[in-house]
Amino acid sequence: MKKLLNLIFFVFIIFIFTSKLFAIEEKIKIGLLLPLDGQNHHLGKSVLRAVNLAINKIDDPILEVYPKNNFDNPEDNIKAAQELYDQGIRVFIGPIFDKNTKNLVKFDDAIFITFSNKNKNAQKNLIYAGVNATSQIATIKKFLEDNDIKKTICLIPEADFKDEIKKGISQTKINLKKIFYYNTKPTEITKRIEKITKYDVRKQNLLDEIKRVEDSDDPNKEKKIKNLEKRDTLGKLGFDSVIISDFDESLKSVITSLIYTDVSTKKVYFITLNQWFDNSLLKEESSQNIYFPSVNKKNYDDFSELFYKKFNSYPNQVSFLSYDLVGLVYYLIKNNNLKDIDKIFNQKNVFKGKTGIFKIKDKKINHVLSFYKVENNKFIKIF
Repeated sequence: MKKLLNLIFFVFIIFIFTSKLFAIEEKIKIGLLLPLDGQNHHLGKSVLRAVNLAINKIDDPILEVYPKNNFDNPEDNIKAAQELYDQGIRVFIGPIFDKNTKNLVKFDDAIFITFSNKNKNAQKNLIYAGVNATSQIATIKKFLEDNDIKKTICLIPEADFKDEIKKGISQTKINLKKIFYYNTKPTEITKRIEKITKYDVRKQNLLDEIKRVEDSDDPNKEKKIKNLEKRDTLGKLGFDSVIISDFDESLKSVITSLIYTDVSTKKVYFITLNQWFDNSLLKEESSQNIYFPSVNKKNYDDFSELFYKKFNSYPNQVSFLSYDLVGLVYYLIKNNNLKDIDKIFNQKNVFKGKTGIFKIKDKKINHVLSFYKVENNKFIKIF
């Protein structure tokens, strides 16, 4: 009887151990929906390489990634998702572009993490993981509050991302004195900035003051006139900081127009959105002393160096984000039940990645970003 009890106990222990081992070894399968052909194939291939780096870094055999070419169009994206879905995959990274998220709602028990920086609630199974406007403006808000900057105006271009900026402003409740919109044509930008900064009024104020001093009996009027003639305008601006919600050449045109209208970084804080450490900003004299939120630069540089050593090419911003998304999905599923995938992205979670800190709640991802300044042809970290 004793031997029988021992045998039963032994079999029970083996059963428990085997069950746990089987549970531990249950695969974490992630589908990848990428453009591996077509005009954006370079993005897809860069993401795929970054994902491979992440898999090697995690080094866990239970993690499996299944790439699929979506040919960068909605119809083929649905086909690719269906093929992977039929293989039992319920967690997807991709597609890259928002245009390809169409009709993914049909996979109602799956989750798709897109690289888009849109901030939508359009589909319950779709999560936007890009560095959105809300995350960026929240970081700008912190900078303004830390430095007691209270008279901020915001310039928003008439562009397709205008509504995203407006939503970010609304969600963060950033304190703005006024919002101005502008046409992105270079000739129109200058006209708009002149009006916003009341350039003509301040220019006339200067001329009037010079005339007044000339007609006065002031014994020091010659000296005063010389000092006035060194100036371009006269009068207060009415704001101490300006957020320029723009990028690339349009951003530079706005900065140039501000300087032309006698609004310099010596008088006003110039703040913009995430520029991903665009090196052209370092070469432009007008771009010095501007501020912007972004990902962790040291981690970005380290990742770029690792990527280049491995593949003899530099990564793009999307691939940098994809490296983190693999780790994020692995972390969340590893610490939760895969069958509760819908709940995993609903509950509050925090994940520290290379880009920064991910905050997940109610199927939304926001990023806690760093803040930088372009100074003396370098990117200087503020916080």
